[in-house]
Amino acid sequence: MATPEPDRHEAGPSLKQILALVAPGMLDVVVAPRGTGVPVADVVLHDPGEERDDGTWAASGLILLVVGVEVASPEAIDVLRGADRAGAAAVVLRQGSRGPRAALLEAAGLGRTALLTRRPGQGWTEVLGQLRTALVHSAPPETTGVEGLRLGDLPGLANTVADLVGGAITIEDPQSRVLAYSRMDHEPDPMRRLTILGQEVPRWRVDELRESGFFQALWNTDGVVRLSADDRYAERLAIAVRHGPEILGSLWAAADGRPLAEDAAAALHTAARAAVPHLSHHQTWGRAAARAREGAVHALLDGSAHAARAAHDAGVAPDRPYAVMAAEVHDSRDLGAGSVPAAGGAAEQRVLDVLALQAAAYRPGCVTARSGRRLYVLLPAGDGETDPARALLATARSVPRSVVFAGMGPVVADLSALPASREAAELVVRVLRERAETLPAADIVSAVAGFGEVATETSALRVLDRVEPLWETLSGPVHTMVGHDRAHGSEYGASVAAYIDAFGDTATAAQRLNVHPNTLRYRLRRARELFGVDLADPTVRLLADIGLRLDRRTE
Repeated sequence: MATPEPDRHEAGPSLKQILALVAPGMLDVVVAPRGTGVPVADVVLHDPGEERDDGTWAASGLILLVVGVEVASPEAIDVLRGADRAGAAAVVLRQGSRGPRAALLEAAGLGRTALLTRRPGQGWTEVLGQLRTALVHSAPPETTGVEGLRLGDLPGLANTVADLVGGAITIEDPQSRVLAYSRMDHEPDPMRRLTILGQEVPRWRVDELRESGFFQALWNTDGVVRLSADDRYAERLAIAVRHGPEILGSLWAAADGRPLAEDAAAALHTAARAAVPHLSHHQTWGRAAARAREGAVHALLDGSAHAARAAHDAGVAPDRPYAVMAAEVHDSRDLGAGSVPAAGGAAEQRVLDVLALQAAAYRPGCVTARSGRRLYVLLPAGDGETDPARALLATARSVPRSVVFAGMGPVVADLSALPASREAAELVVRVLRERAETLPAADIVSAVAGFGEVATETSALRVLDRVEPLWETLSGPVHTMVGHDRAHGSEYGASVAAYIDAFGDTATAAQRLNVHPNTLRYRLRRARELFGVDLADPTVRLLADIGLRLDRRTE
């Protein structure tokens, strides 16, 4: 049977346009017999008990949110058929746990009204708000150049506006905090760098602009305000983003290695109007959408059985190669030989905010998720690209007042392989952290590496991970020596480990331990006499190397 075409004489944005703007993971299209190009007139809550006497209601071109009815319920078919007779564009039912019955799917396929479901965990109020916001802003009266962005995609908005304006873009809230910024094609001037790394305009700069009257001009005009270049900073243009009398934030354009284009002010003015729904959405729904997106990223990293759905919700293209980057943040005071890292605090979380902003601006399609003091980044790779994160890894080094260990997993062609890329990235981070933990705190700096650069060390970590449970069930000379060191504070294990690491070179091992070579020889002799750790025996050397490496993990 041929699929009927949508009624072209009806006005309004299409269902497809509206669904493209709402947060991922909110609604699913179950059946759309006319496709999603059907026009939509409005979005309303519908109560099946409010039908007319003839069993119908006025619903032409509407999206009906049917509160209290799920797809598996007996009344679902009657609701759908009534909506279809009334000319509704779509009905939204609660998804439930059982899914739609076959009879409902058959009825939907024979009608003209699209059947949508609301995902669990999404409230009707939020669904109604997002659909109405999308309806208002899905068909702007003029071409702005930012069409096609998902509602609330501020990093995408910043990059798109940067292309239109020909400069570097920062999107800020009314308190001068950074919400998003465009990718950096050139070295930023000092103010842009400070603003991005601090996630807000420095307080002294805010005070300076306020005292000069700049903010008064910015918040009290609909036009673009120019901040001329001086011997410190490049030229800037700024404009307030307004929704009626409410100020949602501002767009800032800075010269990015070249003067701003002649029409930059006009382009920024147009972009500010196009930014209204995005900042409005961010203000109202952004946090909930971000949590849902982050949950979807975690599902992909964990190897969810519903990878296709998780990819859609996270904004990840299922047919594109990706790699996983893991970044771990520490206070430098929590690292170093003999230290015990504390749990991640507010300072570490602030650094993760900066890294997440950097990732969002780095390349379209980057998505992130947090876990404790770690940030995971899914990076899309180009055709044949094997190292998509090199520049992003380098920026991780530049975060001030913290130590960042960042590792890159291999590029994988299939979403099902993302957990393997994540595991590899985590191993790289462990290698970098364990290297640092052998150094004095003053010598520790941020470090980054790709999986191929530390393949030998990551292989050793994997071997030790597999051996550790077995080792804990065994006993022998090395176990006895380690137990003695723990009970008495002796240094036999450290001496044996240094000797093995120096390939039997007593002078080198003694220097690393900061003891006299004769002291080291005495300790090695006593280790043999007291515990039976005879380093002339290759099997004992192997067991001592494994056991002492495992022991260092628990220090």
